[in-house]
Amino acid sequence: MANLAYPMYVHYDFSHSLDTRSYLRMASGRFDSVNVTRRYRVLVPAVAAAVAAPITQVYARIWPQRPAGQWPLRFAFYVVNCLLLGAAGACWFHAARQAGATPNAAALAMLAVLSSRWAEYAAGLPLTDSLYLLVFGLGYYAIRRGSGGGWALALALLLGPLAKESFLFLVPWLLWFGRPALSWPRQLAALASGLAMLFILHQLVDTRLGVPTGQSITNALAHFDNLAYSLRRAASPKGLGELLSIFGLFTFIPLLVLALQRRMLATTNPFAPMGKAEVSLVVVVIAHMLLSGDLGRMGYLASSAFCVLLALIFTNWRRLLSV
Repeated sequence: MANLAYPMYVHYDFSHSLDTRSYLRMASGRFDSVNVTRRYRVLVPAVAAAVAAPITQVYARIWPQRPAGQWPLRFAFYVVNCLLLGAAGACWFHAARQAGATPNAAALAMLAVLSSRWAEYAAGLPLTDSLYLLVFGLGYYAIRRGSGGGWALALALLLGPLAKESFLFLVPWLLWFGRPALSWPRQLAALASGLAMLFILHQLVDTRLGVPTGQSITNALAHFDNLAYSLRRAASPKGLGELLSIFGLFTFIPLLVLALQRRMLATTNPFAPMGKAEVSLVVVVIAHMLLSGDLGRMGYLASSAFCVLLALIFTNWRRLLSV
């Protein structure tokens, strides 16, 4: 991830993204001009600020004649996001192994999914997408693991509310399909802890800025205005290109398998281990895509399921080609 994301980290034009500038301001301790949509996603900026502090001190001693500027913070985001996305990739790999993929196939599928332009984007820039991808990865791994994956599900429910407000759409999926991994009382306890921390965070930030506490609710409801725009965009040539950019050429591998003769699928069906959990997860991701208006970035949230899909195809490629 460090290699793939480095060009994005070094060469990105920050005038193109209000998101990145907002998170850099938050990491600097300034919330006054940050949009309410991003204002409460403080975990990644806070960790990046902590990482940047010693970097700034060392940098000042090595090169005192050059002002540090925002370089330490940008570098800290790059390090933190690479680690978070790497952890998400590990969740995808182990979920694929739990689904029956071989180690080599799971590793190849994980690398394929991490080659997406959106992985480079999430790892190389001052954003918080990597944490949300990790939440999805932890939740999916826990559901694949079943008994023994309770710790991952609890961590997803704890971090989810602090990662992104739209985590609300993922909660029913986690609660329902996560029952074999963690009982409902324990799931609800983890979720309540995450929501309690989110409530405290809202109070602290709102008090500091002197803004109404209901402002975030109004802003969340305003996202439903994006539905019509997202649908029009998805139906346009540019929107279709953005959808294909999520997983690139690897998108066509499952489509090719689906296009094969029925007798082949009857003999070797790599999709057999996948079912209602994956289909409903895609529905959750589509809801994120339509409400945000950012089809590519939000579509990448389906990485965990797509990685397992690829890994199962790679595991069975010999039998698929021999039929």
